[in-house]
Order: sequence, then C-alpha cells, then structure tokens
Amino acid sequence: MQTTRGIQTAREADNEINLTPMLDVVFILLIFFVVTASFLDEVGLDIDAPAQSEAPPDDVDPPLVVRISRDNEILPDGRSLDPRSLRANLSRAAAGGGPRLLIEADLESSNRMLVRVMDAARLAGVDDIAIADGRQAFDKP
Repeated sequence: MQTTRGIQTAREADNEINLTPMLDVVFILLIFFVVTASFLDEVGLDIDAPAQSEAPPDDVDPPLVVRISRDNEILPDGRSLDPRSLRANLSRAAAGGGPRLLIEADLESSNRMLVRVMDAARLAGVDDIAIADGRQAFDKP
C-alpha cells in the first residue's frame, strides 16, 4: 500500500504546473513595455479653442422652413403650396444667396414628398438642407 501511495504522489507531482517559466516571461514582457513606453513621443496638435458664447452670431440668417404635413401637404410659411411651384418659390428666396433650408416633416408623411422637396431645393440652388421631424410643428395641445 505504501508503494501505491508513493506512485500516486509521484503522478501528482508530474501533473503540477510549474509557474516559474511563465512568471519569467511576464516579467520580461513587463520590462520590455516599460522601456519602450519611455521612448515613445506622443504627437499631437495644440488647438486653441475659441471661447464659447451662448448667443448665436448676429450675421446668421434664420433658415427657410418648409413643413410637410401628414397629408403630404407642403406648407412653407404656414400656407399650402403646390409641389410644382415649390422650386420657383425657393429660387426667389435663394436669389440673395444660398440660404439654409429646414424641412420639418411629419412622422406620418411619405418619404417621397420629402425627397421631392429636397430635389426642388437643390435645383433652386439651396445647398444647406437640414431635416427635422415635425413633432413640435404638428403636435396639437
């Protein structure tokens, strides 16, 4: 029985994991990363950010607002407008320079009407187009 027990302890000794080589490798890697990190120079740009002001700039014109109702009606300035005459109206508004356009579309309006308004704006010379959902514009209290 002692011999069997002696054999089992010898087998258990063979199954143990020797951590010494792994610790040696970890320490060598640690030394390598510490040494290489001290030679790296961080490259960056120095940026002087302007002071933030809460007031909008005075020279910014308010955008033209075109609303699209859930019935796919185009409503610039609150009046109904035929989609075919939208390009002419936007061309008149864009005559003084390329204005900004804000399209407020109702969530239930069709994408087709939104694309038609955007196309008419591009053909009229309006390059700065923003799209918003019309939750606040069409919600009724």
